[in-house]
Amino acid sequence: MQRVGTKIALGFLLGSLGVGVGCKRSSTAPGAAPGAAAGARSMAVQVVTVEVRAQPVREIVPLVGSVAANEIVELKAETEGVVKEIAFEEGGRVARGALLVALDETKAAAELAETEANLKLGETTFQRAEQLLRDKLISQQEYETASATFLRSKATVELMRRRLRDSKVYAPFAGITAARQISPGQVISKNTALTTLVDLDTVKIEVAIPERYLGQLQLGQKLEFKVDAFPTNRFHGEVYFISPQLEDRTRTALVKARLANPDGKLRGGMFAKLDLTLTLRESALVIPETAIVNNADATMVFVVSSTNTAVMKPVVTGLRLAGKVEILTGLNAGESVIVEGLQKLGPGSPVKSAGSNSAQAYQN
Repeated sequence: MQRVGTKIALGFLLGSLGVGVGCKRSSTAPGAAPGAAAGARSMAVQVVTVEVRAQPVREIVPLVGSVAANEIVELKAETEGVVKEIAFEEGGRVARGALLVALDETKAAAELAETEANLKLGETTFQRAEQLLRDKLISQQEYETASATFLRSKATVELMRRRLRDSKVYAPFAGITAARQISPGQVISKNTALTTLVDLDTVKIEVAIPERYLGQLQLGQKLEFKVDAFPTNRFHGEVYFISPQLEDRTRTALVKARLANPDGKLRGGMFAKLDLTLTLRESALVIPETAIVNNADATMVFVVSSTNTAVMKPVVTGLRLAGKVEILTGLNAGESVIVEGLQKLGPGSPVKSAGSNSAQAYQN
């Protein structure tokens, strides 16, 4: 009797447990659907998006050129003599026509006086020969000899006057003088270098342009450049010369631009680091380079749809900029493209935006 009672009690207990377990399973079944929906939401991929926007786009070619003075000349003596006066200061500014160097002109003045006296005598002899020829008292040959002597004396006077003028050296244009190469009292010969005169009020930028860019270059085009001496300054010149002939070895053409240099910062011989703008579009669609997905021969981007899903769109790219890409076709301004989280995406994938880095993405 006792063993039978134990079996009845155990059966009752198991039955109670079975009912409890059954009740627990049935109570959690209705809640399965909300749990599945939460799981689906948790599967949305977190991404970072950037809004497609329009901005100016420039195609820039970096080049290296050099700064050249607008005018530069090495001044030399045209005659020999002794340096009597040096009328300029090294590094000083001089006006056009200003006296720079004067040689001792005593010898040249004496030679001029002698030739002028000979000219006067030759002129008198010639006039007398004319009268005698009219009176037929001298031959034609004697007349021609007197005429030639007179003309020779006249030419000699002009030569001596020129030599006297050459004893003074004047500035051919306004500019700045370089170091002087002579001293007072020095005996110099013809073609002795005196100093160098430089015009830096306007400077030129000279650069060799590769052949492939010449079709996009034109007179009047702007050149932007920097020099090491003033790294924070940007200078702008205007193209005024494009060589009609390419250099055979490098296949480049010499291009020159000029700009005003009123403060004298730029000097001849400086290296110029140029940014040559070949193409300028004021309103072009631009996205970060990280948004581009290369799919076989196609270029794609992921766009966030109105239902927060990833939509893959084919695009045609244009210029490649620093960290950015120009989009020619395939996108519209205002669309949101995905720039981070692309590894986990597929067409139609649900996405959840973790924010936008538009400001950084389009920062120049």
